[in-house]
Amino acid sequence: MTIVPSAEPNAEPSAAPEVKAVPETVTAAFDEFMEAFEAFKEVNDRRLGEIEQKLTADVVTRDKMDRINRAMDDQKKVLDQLLLKKARPQLGSGGGHGRGPELSPEAAEHKAAFDAYVRRGEEAGLRELEAKAFSSTTGADGGYLVPPETDTEIGRRIAVVSPMRALSTVRTVSSAVLKKPFATSGLSTGWVAETAARPQTNTPQLAELSFPTMELYAMPAATQALLDDSAVDIEAWMAGEVDLVFAEQEGDAFIRGDGVNKPKGFLSYTTVADASWTWGNIGYVATGSAGAWKTSGPSDTLVDLVYALKAGHRQNGTFMMNRKTQGDIRKFKDADGNYLWRPPASAGQPASLMGYPIAEAEEMPDVAANSLSVAFGDFRSGYLVVDRAGVRILRDPYSAKPYVLFYTTKRVGGGVQNFEAIKLVKFAAS
Repeated sequence: MTIVPSAEPNAEPSAAPEVKAVPETVTAAFDEFMEAFEAFKEVNDRRLGEIEQKLTADVVTRDKMDRINRAMDDQKKVLDQLLLKKARPQLGSGGGHGRGPELSPEAAEHKAAFDAYVRRGEEAGLRELEAKAFSSTTGADGGYLVPPETDTEIGRRIAVVSPMRALSTVRTVSSAVLKKPFATSGLSTGWVAETAARPQTNTPQLAELSFPTMELYAMPAATQALLDDSAVDIEAWMAGEVDLVFAEQEGDAFIRGDGVNKPKGFLSYTTVADASWTWGNIGYVATGSAGAWKTSGPSDTLVDLVYALKAGHRQNGTFMMNRKTQGDIRKFKDADGNYLWRPPASAGQPASLMGYPIAEAEEMPDVAANSLSVAFGDFRSGYLVVDRAGVRILRDPYSAKPYVLFYTTKRVGGGVQNFEAIKLVKFAAS
């Protein structure tokens, strides 16, 4: 999508920016995105010049800049889709013939037994495998574990879609709850004279954090004719049906989940002004204007946000916001007239703000009164995702005849593990 700016500053813009055909390659999409950004800078510079001269921007210039800004967002979506498609590895494994690495005998046997269960409901193969492994995970427990290839693929593709899973620490557990001790304060120390008494120092304070895993499910349906078709890759179909809906639910829960039958998102914790921050709360920096950026020096809030983090977390910091908020920030400049927002250095890399990467998460709220629309933090240290090992599938050919339902579940938990590693911007006066 290429934007062609008008030759004259006040020329009437066309009804819509000129758009090329949807690019077919990542390189072409990235080049067109960069062309759009250059057009955006040209029009925004014109808008700022009009404000300096006339104290207001021409409505034509303002409308044109908004259209280019939206076009940049659309082009970024196209680029993200192409990158996601390129990042998806081949799901099917094995057997040579150019279809992936050779499977081990055990993996091949598991894959064949699972395929027979999915297509025809034959449980004997899976029962035999689990008997060999002395496994208690039987059909009577509510389904069978999917083969490692499918389980791994679902997890990998979710990591591409969900920025929180990609940025956070991920732990795999075999129990329903992960309990983690955390030292909220270190050892006390003191200076003493050479021969003075050494009084006992205070012991460190520990807090126990609990992360229960909750059940996330999907129930895709298929006709028996589809399952009987040997040309259909059942594992690829299963992963394709499940991964995106799992990713959407996870991404939403990790950011704004209320913790009731789902992970608790970092926006759901109690927030306090950063000057009054205490353990157990998330600190925020207020913009000084209700539901908006400050009229004068809006970027000062972002500077305050960055330096609200301690240096150890700041060096690993990442901004998180949705596309609409990022569109507002694209207009910001520093005192020397340089844009704070920078486009990706290459295809597949994130845009940056003040030298820190930006993670786009549509679950982040739009700018509104008292909204927490921008986050900055060391999410690897700050947020913990807990996965219960295994994705389970229960085949149900009875409940929705003539369709066969596949009740697919995984158990996921999550929550803040370090409350000083994430800071927020609150669009409020204080």
